[in-house]
Amino acid sequence: MIDTWLTKTFKIKYPIIMAPMFLVSNKEMLLEAAKAGIMGCVPALNWRTAEEFHEAMIDLKKNITGPFGVNLIVNKSNIKLKKQLEVCEKIEPDFIITSLGSPEETIQRFKNKKTKILCDVVDLEYAKKVEQLGADAIVAVNSGAGGHAGPVPASVLIPKLVKNCDLPIISAGGVGTGDGLLSILAMGSAGASIGSPFIAAKESPVSTKYKKACVTYGAEDIVLSTKISGSPCTVINTPYVKKIGTKQNIVESMLTKNQKIKKYIKMLTWYLGTKAIEKAAFSATYKTVWCAGPSIEFTHGVEPVAKIVERIIDEYVRAFKNLKALDISSAEADHPASKEHV
Repeated sequence: MIDTWLTKTFKIKYPIIMAPMFLVSNKEMLLEAAKAGIMGCVPALNWRTAEEFHEAMIDLKKNITGPFGVNLIVNKSNIKLKKQLEVCEKIEPDFIITSLGSPEETIQRFKNKKTKILCDVVDLEYAKKVEQLGADAIVAVNSGAGGHAGPVPASVLIPKLVKNCDLPIISAGGVGTGDGLLSILAMGSAGASIGSPFIAAKESPVSTKYKKACVTYGAEDIVLSTKISGSPCTVINTPYVKKIGTKQNIVESMLTKNQKIKKYIKMLTWYLGTKAIEKAAFSATYKTVWCAGPSIEFTHGVEPVAKIVERIIDEYVRAFKNLKALDISSAEADHPASKEHV
């Protein structure tokens, strides 16, 4: 048992959220995450309609053995947000993670409910804003994250937020090993949101080729592309991605910056980009646009969710023991006579 705000609040064994992954996270993965002592989160957008989303939430609520969460995109590009919020109000998941916009409405609608609101942030300015709005915790999206990554590494972002915010901080990005988990806890984080290492999980619904890519490619193969949603998004640098490039062309860029139409252009870019990702994730196509973060570096095979969690925790225990041994060795080096007084 590792005691942090995350484990105490949600009564989970390990301070890990299986991060919400567009098109990847599903009911089976969340069920297995709960059994393994962590908790999972699923994007509401993984269901096409509010009705399908509602049915899935009822099913999950009925069958899961632990807590679970829902990820909501809270900016104007998500035209389904209103109905998604209505479903969440009926089902009351244990937590909601808000992304890519202001969480004000979400926070207000759940302030008298049991659902905790965790807000994605990429810097201190936005962290202070969500804190003032009444969020329950902050998800610090750092430069090691998959999907829409932040600009700042965890080693800088986590200590900065811990020092300047009163809310619990959960690190999102770059953690794929127990050593990584120990490091972000040592920085003051309440836990880690881990996504990319679970893409190749046995329970993951994506294609065998996508999973194999997560095993074959590594951290150096992750690039940022603005072609998916208009905002920088991490993808595997496949031959197809190299062919089409990672930056919007001049026309796309100009349209995105036009104040009158940029909202609609971003919506269209997001729609076309997600359709390309969906096709690549579930079918055979040469247009391989696969989202992933640099922590696929630590994916060495297709394994069940439980096995991935077990590996991370085993590594955490070894890293913790090594750290304790290092502390003792350092103390003895500084005080040669210390053994004589034990």
